[in-house]
Amino acid sequence: MTEAWQTHDVTNQVPPLVDYNLYATDAALQAAVAVFGADWHAKELHRQGARLGEAEVQQWAQAANRHEPELQSFDARGNRIDHVEFHPAWHALMGLLRGAQLQSLPWANPRGGVMAARTASYFLHAQNEAGALCPTTMTFASIPVLMKEAALFPAIKDKLLAPQHDPRDVPFAQKHAMLVGMGMTEKQGGSDVRTNTTVATDGGRGEFSLVGHKWFFSAPQCDAHLVLAREGDTDALSCFFVPRYRPDGGKNAVQVQRLKDKLGNRSNASSEVEFLGAYGTRVGAAGRGVPTIIEMATYTRLDCVIGSAAMMRAGVVQAIHHARHRAAFGAKLVDQDLMTAVLADLSLESEAATWLAMRLARAFDASAADDDSPVERAWRRVVLPAAKFWVCKRALELAGECMEVWGGNGYVEAGPLARLYREAPVNSIWEGSGNVMCLDVLRAIGREPDVAQRWFEWLTERVGSHAVLRAALAQLHGWLAADPATHAVRARAIAQQIVLLAQAALLLEHAPIALAHGFIESRFATQGGRVYGVMPDTLAKAVQRAWLDRAFPGAAG
Repeated sequence: MTEAWQTHDVTNQVPPLVDYNLYATDAALQAAVAVFGADWHAKELHRQGARLGEAEVQQWAQAANRHEPELQSFDARGNRIDHVEFHPAWHALMGLLRGAQLQSLPWANPRGGVMAARTASYFLHAQNEAGALCPTTMTFASIPVLMKEAALFPAIKDKLLAPQHDPRDVPFAQKHAMLVGMGMTEKQGGSDVRTNTTVATDGGRGEFSLVGHKWFFSAPQCDAHLVLAREGDTDALSCFFVPRYRPDGGKNAVQVQRLKDKLGNRSNASSEVEFLGAYGTRVGAAGRGVPTIIEMATYTRLDCVIGSAAMMRAGVVQAIHHARHRAAFGAKLVDQDLMTAVLADLSLESEAATWLAMRLARAFDASAADDDSPVERAWRRVVLPAAKFWVCKRALELAGECMEVWGGNGYVEAGPLARLYREAPVNSIWEGSGNVMCLDVLRAIGREPDVAQRWFEWLTERVGSHAVLRAALAQLHGWLAADPATHAVRARAIAQQIVLLAQAALLLEHAPIALAHGFIESRFATQGGRVYGVMPDTLAKAVQRAWLDRAFPGAAG
């Protein structure tokens, strides 16, 4: 009787993309690892790529986002504990991240190309799950700041660098590994941290008592947070190290009001807190809290670029895999001309973002070595905020396009695209929104014009005789030479042009020449906007298909 009620056969559905190597199938990333001096890490990247492609790890990512962290304000006896409970899958993911030393690799293993090595590893992990990366990034960014604290750093160095995850909620002195979060923004200011009202009162012996609040307190389960507060009656902000537990072992007076109910990044706990006389010690000089935080933000913004480039990569791989297996209107999707154009365009965007992220990592490597230069400083100071603006914006649009390739199956939570789409906006907002980044580009050029000029010279050398790029560079110079009163309104155009020219130069130097020319022709064309799939008529379908095979080899999916 059961067979009589079988209404249909399940056909033309795409098999899950599991058990593949994220690194071995990424030609651009492998090439960039070699170019930027991280080949010594390639074997480990192959190992990580294979592990991250396994079904088990992908299921961890799904489970960590489905079973969100829960706040336990009190224990069974009524004691205030503000404990955040995570699903075991989240802790498993944190174990992978710590095992890869994504929170500490440049300081735990300083050598040539180490930032490029860490960037490549971060890029792989971010394709699987982004929420666990938040406390990892914050810890990573805190280390160069905390290293300057002679009275504090020796006691926490090994715990910051440790390649293990320690989930225990106990004083960090009892732990073998620790995490550091950040608490900067308040209700009245958001990105404008100079409006903060939290006050730190000096209690003597280097100890301070903090009273106030934070509207976004990232990862409240961390063992300590770096917090901005006004020191006494002054208007100047200082930075404070606020541990989860006081030196006497009691819980610090940081009360978690609630966890944020966020659009995405749901495996990660973000919170609102109040400081009720919380214990803290100053980090950096008095009144220099904002410069201290800016130093951290340089590293966190790099991770925003890497993370968004990784989401692009994840979306493109899923879209190509789907199109190779799904048929419609009598042919596989991948064989249909318009779909080929869309997928090829998405592949161009992804590869350009990958090279840009890895080149920025090279600039960070240079800052720690003897080969730093004005050009490398310009990559960090001028190009980084422009890249954070542009790549994070493009990732959101790309995620929507990849979802559309999947059709209705992409819109449901059972597949990977819905989570990717919800995740995509966070990097545009975190660590400075798009407008903040574009204005930072203008500030950097205005404050260090000689440094910016050296980068433009670097770019001019690589543009060479390419007429389209020379015209785009001339247009950029014209905008910057115009009345400064026009700069702010053009800030987004300036940042966009800087990134596109940088990506074009990198592809010309390192990618297959047909791919580089395809990027240039499609990104600097004068017709219409930048909707994915609007490709020049001169680009043959065979060339575009070759880009798909480069982006994700057919045998892999």
